[in-house]
Amino acid sequence: MKICIFGAGYVGLVAAACFAESGNSVIAVDIDHTRIDNLKQGIIPIYEPGLKEMILRNQSEGRLSFSVDMEEAVKTSLVCFIAVGTPPGEDGSADLQYVLSVARGIGRSMSGFKIIVDKSTVPVGTADKVRSAIQEELTGREVDLEFDVVSNPEFLKEGAAIDDFMKPDRVVIGCDNVRTAEIMKELYDPFMRKQNRMIVMDVRSAEMTKYAANAMLATRISFMNQIAGLCERMGADVMAVREGIGSDSRIGYDFLFPGPGYGGSCFPKDVKALIRTAEEVNYDFLLLKAVEEVNELQKDVMAAKLISLLGTPDQEQPLTGRTIACWGLSFKPRTDDMREAPAITIIEHLLAAGAVVRAHDPEAIREARKIFGDRIEYSNNQYDILDGADALAVITDWSEYRNPDFDRIKNALRSPNIVDGRNLYKPGRMVTGGFTYVPLGRCSGGTCGGIK
Repeated sequence: MKICIFGAGYVGLVAAACFAESGNSVIAVDIDHTRIDNLKQGIIPIYEPGLKEMILRNQSEGRLSFSVDMEEAVKTSLVCFIAVGTPPGEDGSADLQYVLSVARGIGRSMSGFKIIVDKSTVPVGTADKVRSAIQEELTGREVDLEFDVVSNPEFLKEGAAIDDFMKPDRVVIGCDNVRTAEIMKELYDPFMRKQNRMIVMDVRSAEMTKYAANAMLATRISFMNQIAGLCERMGADVMAVREGIGSDSRIGYDFLFPGPGYGGSCFPKDVKALIRTAEEVNYDFLLLKAVEEVNELQKDVMAAKLISLLGTPDQEQPLTGRTIACWGLSFKPRTDDMREAPAITIIEHLLAAGAVVRAHDPEAIREARKIFGDRIEYSNNQYDILDGADALAVITDWSEYRNPDFDRIKNALRSPNIVDGRNLYKPGRMVTGGFTYVPLGRCSGGTCGGIK
């Protein structure tokens, strides 16, 4: 099948590579000439495990190409995916200017039947706006061409996007036309070899499904962070609590790890967008407002713990003269994405408190330099940043941090202090090893709830 995908960002590149991998002819289009030139040379703008190899393979085999020519891409394709950004506006609503700009471009370029697929995360009702934008262009051209608009939200986890696309939990198709639904089923059939996970529904329900899914996951994270805060005050162990409630099949274990708050390109903006959508129909989404508020407060917790541990209370900048080593910058492991990353808020608080900050991350240092510049120090070695530091702050749960050389950490730090924002280590082992260990929602004095 001939496909074009507008937007050579995270979603667009993953979709383009995976559709090409299944035998389709795919053109990825972007208005950024530099990005397209780089992609043609095999320079991939994002880090995602397996993506570069898949792009290069399909380029070399002629199934995947990159272009800035929208008109040619539309004319040669049956299915046109819109996978451009929908950044939050000042009021939290999704900014649809890029989506509608692509829609108008398709309307100006199409010369026959097309299926236009909204792959971007968009509010309920966007398909109607896309349809209107295309029809206005066709009317202006005085041509009568048939087209359908489909909602096909993505459910990709950064760091596991290739697997998620190739072996999806589900594929949601929002469609009002039986013929178009069958074409979309044919397109996704190669990914359904073991089990049919295709769910076809009306367009507006498909648009809502994406927001509802992310809002639910964000809610679980904020809920568990609140439980962690309560555990600290009540002498309970949040990891024991997680085991106790996660064993309930109605709840499960996923997204019940306490941490420094959720970040990334999806949860923060999607929660805001759904709150804004509710406001537009005079519905007060109290639960999601609380989820968002909890998340913002949670981003302050690690810095507060470090200030409490090391700070001089009577100083305006209580961490003056202190050096903090930070492990992890990206919002989650296996990605270089720092959009809305908790590390940003944590490090800004530490800098404001007068601390010297050193940072390591396996993939996100380049992105961090764009945010912090030379205000913090960077290293490609996770141990080098520890020399003479007053504390280690574990912010992102990269696998490299899960079983480190604790003797090396202890010898390198000026004082053996660890603030663990991901609960990677066992409190009993850390205390026995001579560390002052500060986790989230757990007792740090050896045992808590009978667990060492």
